[in-house]
Formats: sequence, structure tokens, C-alpha cells
Amino acid sequence: MKRLTLLLTLILGAYLIWSVEDLPEWGDPTSPASTYLSPHYIENIVEETSVPNLVTAILADYRGYDTMFETVVVFCAGLTVLTILRRTERKNKKVSTPRPQREGSDIILQNTARLLIPPMQLFALYVIAHGHHSPGGGFQGGVILGASFILLALSYDLKKTLKRFKESSMLFYSGLGVLIYAGIGVVCLLLGKNFLAYAAWSNFLGITELEAHSHGMLGVEIGVAITVMAIMFSLYADLASGGDLDEGL
Repeated sequence: MKRLTLLLTLILGAYLIWSVEDLPEWGDPTSPASTYLSPHYIENIVEETSVPNLVTAILADYRGYDTMFETVVVFCAGLTVLTILRRTERKNKKVSTPRPQREGSDIILQNTARLLIPPMQLFALYVIAHGHHSPGGGFQGGVILGASFILLALSYDLKKTLKRFKESSMLFYSGLGVLIYAGIGVVCLLLGKNFLAYAAWSNFLGITELEAHSHGMLGVEIGVAITVMAIMFSLYADLASGGDLDEGL
């Protein structure tokens, strides 16, 4: 079986290396991406999407399918870590040496965290809400939200943080974000347009098609942020505690 796997890997690797010859040179100004795609995005993106942020418009509109499955990959990564590391009663019986417990607390660190976490979360919401008009977006805002919970766990302890953001809530929100993203696309289909064709929302919301593009991108960015936030903290909780969600770093 190992030999067969090695053989298939070598064949696939050789095929990928051979296919590289058909790709344009790195930075080639005459490549299709440089002569057609890039100029089209730069010149027409505001007219076609009503979103001045070039990066967000490409990721959430022109490449909406790709970004949705990137969010699904984040979701699957979190579930994989949870499945492998999460300790159940059966797994705990196999653990022979308990992990050392953290002693004491740091008042300065804890009070500093109490001052930093609320502004962090407010700024994260701003990054999400304004990401399609200025630098930011769902991934960035979700990371900041997740980092705020990680900071709380580092400054206090994991148990205290899990009282505010339970494991069941992490699983719920990680799936909810993906459902929001995909659900917006499904509603577009029900309204007679293509999947993730945000213009379908124009009549439903009583706005222009350009404004519908902007609102649709905001909706999917919110979905991305929710999933990234939940998975980021879930990864920390499982990795830092060895899967038992007991103490942490």
C-alpha cells in the first residue's frame, strides 16, 4: 500500500511539474491576467459592484465561490482538530501523566486584558462592517474577534473563557457562518438569479442592483467572520489544553 501511494505521488508530482511549462512566466506583463483580468478589475470594479475596495470585491463577488469554499476549509480544519485532540472519557483513560496546572494569577495582565478586549471586539466589528469600503473584511475581523477570546484565556484561564464562549457555541457559530454564506447564495437562486448573484436582492430589499452587490458582500463577510472567530478560538482551546479543555497555556 505504501509503495502504491508513493508511486501515485510521484506520478502526480511529475505531472504537475510538467504542466508548469504551460504557465506564463512570473510577472509576465503579456500574460492574460495582466492584459485582461487586472485592467478589467481596476477600471470597472466600482461600476460593476459599487465597492471601492478592490480586494474585497474580487474575493466576495468575482471569486465568491472560491471564498465560500475557503470558509468551508477553515470549518473542516477546526472539526479535524476537534476530532483528533478532543479528549473523551475513553481517551482520558489512556493519559498516564497529567499536565501541570498553572499556579497563581497576574493582576496586571488580567486588568490590561479587561481594558483591551472591549476595544478589540468593537474594532473587529468595524473591520467586518466596513471591510468592503476600506481595508478589512470577514477574515480579518474574525481573526481579531477570535484573538480577543484567546487573550481572555491567556490572561485568566481557559475555564473562565469557556463559560463565556462554550464549546457547543463554538461548534454552532462555526457552522452558522458557512450557512449564512451559502444561504445568501441559495436565496439568490430562489429569487431567479445565479448562485451568489447579489443583484437578485435588489427587488427584495427595494434598492438598486449595485447597492445589492454591496449589501450581499457585507452579508457573506459577516458569515466568514463568524466562522473564522469560532474556529480560531476552538483551535486554541483544543491545542493549548491538549484536547481536554481544562487548563490551557
